Amino acid sequence: MGGTNFNGTHHPVVDFRRREVGGISSRNFSNRFSASENLVLRLDIYRKLVKHKGCVNTVSFNADGDLLISGSDDRRVILWDWQLGNVKLSFHSGHANNVFQAKFMPFSDDRTIVTCAADGMVRRASILESGKVETSFLGLHQGRAHKLCIEPGNPHIFYTCGEDGLVQRFDLRTQAPTELFTCQSVEPWRREMEEAIQLNAIAIDPRNSNLFAVGGMDEYARLYDIRRFQGGGANDFSQAADHFCPPHLVGNAQVGITGLAFSEQSELLVSYNDELIYLFTQDMGLGSNPIPSSRVSKSSGSKSEPASSPKDDGKDSVPMVYKGHRNSETVKGVNFFGPRSEYVVSGSDCGRIFIWRKKSGELVRVMEGDRHVVNCIEPHPHMPVLASSGIESDIKMWTSMAAERATLPDNIELRKRKPRGWISTPQELLAQLFSLQNRSSFSPESEREGGSSSAAGRELLDLILTFNDDDSDDDNVSDDEDDGNSREDFFC
Repeated sequence: MGGTNFNGTHHPVVDFRRREVGGISSRNFSNRFSASENLVLRLDIYRKLVKHKGCVNTVSFNADGDLLISGSDDRRVILWDWQLGNVKLSFHSGHANNVFQAKFMPFSDDRTIVTCAADGMVRRASILESGKVETSFLGLHQGRAHKLCIEPGNPHIFYTCGEDGLVQRFDLRTQAPTELFTCQSVEPWRREMEEAIQLNAIAIDPRNSNLFAVGGMDEYARLYDIRRFQGGGANDFSQAADHFCPPHLVGNAQVGITGLAFSEQSELLVSYNDELIYLFTQDMGLGSNPIPSSRVSKSSGSKSEPASSPKDDGKDSVPMVYKGHRNSETVKGVNFFGPRSEYVVSGSDCGRIFIWRKKSGELVRVMEGDRHVVNCIEPHPHMPVLASSGIESDIKMWTSMAAERATLPDNIELRKRKPRGWISTPQELLAQLFSLQNRSSFSPESEREGGSSSAAGRELLDLILTFNDDDSDDDNVSDDEDDGNSREDFFC
């Protein structure tokens, strides 16, 4: 039998015997066992972690996998002993709005945590020996800061991106972040207008920490090499080293990217709103300038340089596609599952979790994860365990404990999304407005930073649009596509 087949065809009893007689290493046995499709089909809710008082927007494990960190609309960060269901520590993040991401810094004894939020702030939380938590302001985006990513194995360096299009590099040993670039459109006419691309996602290649990708409100996932950056404006680092986009989406102004993830093989996973999920290998890039030469010539009146022309790798450069879910309402992440990234996982507007085989794109599992929307799915670093969260205020821990193997439901793509209904009456709208006013007035750095009023105004607009959309929906799912609102209305 082939020793590189990790799709669940290995018999665990046979592999166990081979391990005992030295026919397979303990590490390979563990990888095969953890990637077994049998375990995926037996995933079930092991425990619900209940403490937050709002949507849980981020979940992440520490390096050892014994702690889970979460952040929520209640602006609190909680550290969990997820196996026992106990809260190890709960503290206020210092943010004035929804916490979008919270992560442990590596090799910090799990005492250094970095966060970003809807208020645009980037903050640090330090857990002292006494158990007290001190939070401090690190940096700011103009608009929401949805994601941050940490340089693998580095206890000091991480990156953030925001709706202002800015990508910043933070070094906890210094006093201020480095503004790397503001992401701009590949279209020459939009670049001339200096129009920034709102960014929703950022991820670092685990095999090469010099490479990171960003994605936002256009069709391209952009890959950058930090080694090209030179301070003082000596180079144009804003020019991406490579671009990735499915061929049929090139030039589509209606799509955007909500989630990015790198596999252990440096493949790039990209999730689009109102579209599907795609997997790109390194040879599928479109180059530093993805605009065809003819389009560049028409718009600028000059020829593009050959070195920056799009790559032409033939018809084989077609990404794997994963479909069945719905990504329209929120900024959803996407992830891999398995010791060697054997599976792709995503949440959905229908409140379910979808799991596909990475190599074939075949859907193997659908699980009920939330009454409304599942936004976050985080794999355990060592075991076949998942953490998921969404609109509900709890976190669900998934382990392979079901007695029977699950089967796929019959109505996967026909099922309508469940209405969120959290702003369905004028009274609920007023309650949300009062809550927004209270949150905007509480800002430790509001006087120093400014910009909090604009963030509050954006959220006020979102609340009104959500109310109007819910009021006129009439259970018609197709209204989401042509409701007259702007492209950013699916953010929460």
